[in-house]
Amino acid sequence: MTGKHAGKAWLGVCLASLLTACSQGNGFSDLDKFMADTRAKPRGHVEPLPEFKAYEAFSYSAADRRAPFEPPVDVQLTMVDQQPVSNVEPDLDRPKEVLENHDLKTLEMVGTLQGPEGQQYALVRDGEGGIHRVRQGNYMGQNYGRIVGVSETRIELIEIVPNGRGGWVERPRSLSLDEG
Repeated sequence: MTGKHAGKAWLGVCLASLLTACSQGNGFSDLDKFMADTRAKPRGHVEPLPEFKAYEAFSYSAADRRAPFEPPVDVQLTMVDQQPVSNVEPDLDRPKEVLENHDLKTLEMVGTLQGPEGQQYALVRDGEGGIHRVRQGNYMGQNYGRIVGVSETRIELIEIVPNGRGGWVERPRSLSLDEG
């Protein structure tokens, strides 16, 4: 060991013994008495936390119904005993397109494309993960749905469905862009 280190070690030993010697006195009797009195007092009582009700999420399921503040519309049954007057019927001789094999509920619009002549195309994901490009005039869905309009956020269709009386009726439908 060098002299410098030996001096520091000797100084540390001296300081430790000096501190030990100073702490042997009874100079803390007033502090000991205070601590004993504090421990003898009755302890405080902490109230338990109040119980809170868990948050229950509410899903509004009547969004597609008539608003409650609008007056009801009188519906008159005009087709009670009439024969179907509509000459609408699907073209059964036409070859089916790929998206006509899928239910409209399983199809999702996921984007749009602009053609070279400015024609708008829509990108549709089928239920099996494939992406298809469609435009106005194409067919999709199992109810002979013909695309009548494509915008940046939705596809407008006209479906031909049975009216329940042996005839057919056109029904407008739309497929909106899936923002997720």
